[in-house]
Amino acid sequence: MKELIHILHDEGLTLVLKSANSEIHRYTQRGIKDLLTLVSTNPEILHDALIADKAVGKAAAACMVAGGVKQVWADVMSEPALALLQNHGVTAECGTLVDHIINRTGDGWCPMERLSRDENDPAAIIQRIRDFFASH
Repeated sequence: MKELIHILHDEGLTLVLKSANSEIHRYTQRGIKDLLTLVSTNPEILHDALIADKAVGKAAAACMVAGGVKQVWADVMSEPALALLQNHGVTAECGTLVDHIINRTGDGWCPMERLSRDENDPAAIIQRIRDFFASH
């Protein structure tokens, strides 16, 4: 995991994934888009993967759980994300644990955190995410 964290920070990435076959994949999109794409089009890459991420909220955690991720590190992780990951047997650690992920302007809740906060089924959360992007 230390290797992934170093890559995340040294290369200025948003997400680094080490697949079960030890291939390292680098991602740069902000927010949840890379995880949503992976869980939707290439879920096998997530199975038993290790992930280092800049920020993990509950919606991102739902994508990780649905994909079968094994272990997660986040610079910042929300308490609901940590609970969801742990409740589904995913090893999770973070640099900073927060009540919720904030939006990009820093003046409120991240929209993905808000839409997932009252749902605990990863599949239902992913559907909410898809619905959100379809309407925006």
